[in-house]
Amino acid sequence: MALTQDDDLPKATAQKASPPAAAPAPSGILKHLPELPALPFGLPTRLLLLTAAFVMAAELLIFVPTLASFRLNWLEERLTAAQLAALAAEGFPGGSVPSSIRAELLRTAQVKAVASRHNGQRRLVLPVDNDMKIDEHYDLRTSPEGFIQNLISQARLYGDTLGVLFGRESRTIRVLGRIGDEPDDLIEIVMSEAPLRAAMWEQSRKVFFLSVLISLLSAVLVYLSLYVLVVRPILRLSRNMQRFSQNPEDASRIIAPSARADEVGTAERELERMQRQLSQLLVQKSRLAQLGLAVSKINHDLRNMLSSAQVISDRLTALPDPTVQRFAPKLIASLDRAINFCNDTLRYGKTEENQPRRELMLLHPLVEEVGDGLGLPREGAIDWVLDFDPKLRIDADPDPLYRIIGNLVRNAVQAIETQAEAEAEAAEPAARKPGIITVKAWRDNRRVFVDITDTGPGVPARARERLFQAFQGSNRKGGSGLGLAISAELAAAHGGSLKLLDTGPGASFRLEIPDRHAP
Repeated sequence: MALTQDDDLPKATAQKASPPAAAPAPSGILKHLPELPALPFGLPTRLLLLTAAFVMAAELLIFVPTLASFRLNWLEERLTAAQLAALAAEGFPGGSVPSSIRAELLRTAQVKAVASRHNGQRRLVLPVDNDMKIDEHYDLRTSPEGFIQNLISQARLYGDTLGVLFGRESRTIRVLGRIGDEPDDLIEIVMSEAPLRAAMWEQSRKVFFLSVLISLLSAVLVYLSLYVLVVRPILRLSRNMQRFSQNPEDASRIIAPSARADEVGTAERELERMQRQLSQLLVQKSRLAQLGLAVSKINHDLRNMLSSAQVISDRLTALPDPTVQRFAPKLIASLDRAINFCNDTLRYGKTEENQPRRELMLLHPLVEEVGDGLGLPREGAIDWVLDFDPKLRIDADPDPLYRIIGNLVRNAVQAIETQAEAEAEAAEPAARKPGIITVKAWRDNRRVFVDITDTGPGVPARARERLFQAFQGSNRKGGSGLGLAISAELAAAHGGSLKLLDTGPGASFRLEIPDRHAP
C-alpha cells in the first residue's frame, strides 16, 4: 500500500524491515534430486493419497490470497465502524466528546484514534495519545493501473498479509480509507495489530480445516471415479495376466473383454487376442513335441526296416535279368536316401542340425530320378517335360535337393489328379486333356533357378498367406502342409529361397540356389 504524509496523526517512527534476498538456486539442482521412494501400498491406496496431497497443495496455493482478502475486508470493517463512531462524535455540541463516551466509541470500533477529511476540512474526531508510536501505514484508497503495477500491488499485499500473520504482536498501524464518492474525502484510524492477527489466525484455522475437508472429499470422489474407470479394469487385467501365466494352455483362463469402447476396452480386446494366439501356439507346440517324440520312435524302427530292405536289395544286383539290372541301382539309391533321411531326422530331434554337404552336380539326372520315382510321365494322364540343358550343373546337396524337387513335383501330381477327379464327374473321359508338369531350369551368373509348373487348379488365395507354414499351408484334403514348409527350410539352408509365382492358371514355384561363396 502507498504511504501518506498527512499531519493529522503521528508519522511512522519505525520503517518496515525489508525481507532478505533469496539465495540463488544451485546450478543443476534438478539433476541431483533424490528419487522418490516407492510407496509400500497398492495402486488404489497410492491413488487416494496422491489425490488428497495434490488437492491439499492446490488449497495451499489459494491460502495466501484468501487470507489477504480476509485482511482487507477486516480493515474495511474497522474503517466502517470508525466512520460510524465519527458520525456519533459529531453529534455532540461543539464536537467535544466526553472521555467516557470517547473510550466506548474507540472500544466499539476496536481503534485507538479516528480522523476524517470531508469537503476539504480535516478533523481529529477521536484524538490519539501523544506518546503513541505508529509502526506501519496502509492506504486502502489506491488502485494500481496496468498489469505490472497490479502484480507489484498483489505481491506487496501478500507480503503484508504474511507480515501480519507472523510478525510481532505490539505493532500499531495507521489505516486510511475512502468515504463516499469524493476522492478527497477519507477516514483514518490508528489501531493495534493484535486483533487483526488474532482474527487472521482464527480464519487460517477455519481455512485449514475446510481445505482438509475439501481435499478428502475431492480425493474420495476422484478416487471412486478413477477406481471405477481405470484402477478396477487395470487390477482385473493384472489378475488375469497372473492367472493366465500359471497355465497359458488353459483356454478358460483367457480374459473375457468388456464392451467398453475406450482405451481400456481396446487393451482388454488386444490382451484377449494375444492370449488366445499364445494359447493356441503353445497347444500346437505341445502337440508337435509329442508328435516329434512319436516320429522319432517310429523313425528309429523304420530305419532298421530300411536297413534290412537294403541288404536284400543288394542281392538283386547279382540277378542277370535286364529289368532288374535297370531298376536295382535306383532302388538301392532310394533306400540309401531313406536311411540317411531317418538318421538326419533323429539328429534333428537332438537339435543337431547338419549343414548341406554341397557338391557341383548335374541337375538333369536328379530330376529324371524324381520323375521315375513318381511314375512320370503317365500316358494319357500327366505329361512330364524337362525344359533345360542336360549339362546344367547346380551347387547343392543331392539329398535335400531331391527332397525339394520331389515335394514340389509330388504336389503338382496330386493337384492334377484332384482336378481330373473333379472333371470326371462333369465330363466324358474322352474330353479330358492330360495335365502337364514342366521343369525349367537355367543359370544366371552364380545362381541356378528351377521353375516347376503344373496345369492343375492352382493355389487358392486363402492358402497363399500361410503357404510355407507347417500344418497351415495345405489346401488339399488330407494334406499336412509339411511338404512346402520343409522345402522352404531346405532351400534356406542352401542360402536360397522358394516362392510361388503368379503365372496365371495352375501353380508355378521357383527354387533359387546360389553357388557357394556367391556375393
